[in-house]
Amino acid sequence: MLQFLKSTIGRKYLMGLTGLMWMCFILTHMAANMLILFSPDYYNSYGHAIISNKPLLIATESGLVFALFVHVVCAISLTRQNRLAQGAGLASRYAVQASGSKKSSWASRYMAVQGSLILVFIILHLITFKFGHYYETTVNGVVMRDLHKLVVEVFQNPMYVVWYVVCLILLMFHLSHGASSIFQSFGILERKMQENIKKLAWIYAVIVVAGFLSQPLYVFILHR
Repeated sequence: MLQFLKSTIGRKYLMGLTGLMWMCFILTHMAANMLILFSPDYYNSYGHAIISNKPLLIATESGLVFALFVHVVCAISLTRQNRLAQGAGLASRYAVQASGSKKSSWASRYMAVQGSLILVFIILHLITFKFGHYYETTVNGVVMRDLHKLVVEVFQNPMYVVWYVVCLILLMFHLSHGASSIFQSFGILERKMQENIKKLAWIYAVIVVAGFLSQPLYVFILHR
């Protein structure tokens, strides 16, 4: 089993599996973020419910960190291997590409660059929101962190909003290619299904990014 995971196919499987885990998390996280459009109390109550369940929170965060670590390690390893195999002049920017395509897309050629910037974005996002300023509010008699106030404060900064939007656009391209590549990694992407899978991947990526963009745009436009 260990030998398989060290192989090229095994690492592609790991990339696909860890990518799928993050895709599921990103979708649910986006949906939860949209609570801010309805009510500060809904938004803060959801955040409070999440951090109040310590065992689930620790298990989820540990699983996501581990999946991200494995995903990054496999991506670096496969990209390096692919570049060495193809030669300096024909090096591919990403190890998993759609089979049969004569020319790779922009998203596939620069997956490593996108991934690096998205990793920086995730780290800064955690520093800003998870470990950022702590404000308190009371909802239905329960004292909790006022995440709504923090979000409004952060997204009133135009420079942060621009950074956030740029990173989300990169995330859209990364997700659109990654989502379709997962099926190839698992060996279930038939030629006749490729175009439909790519379309579904783009639909998923656009929905996720549009949902995330609604938060900073809502705050920046309506809370100034």
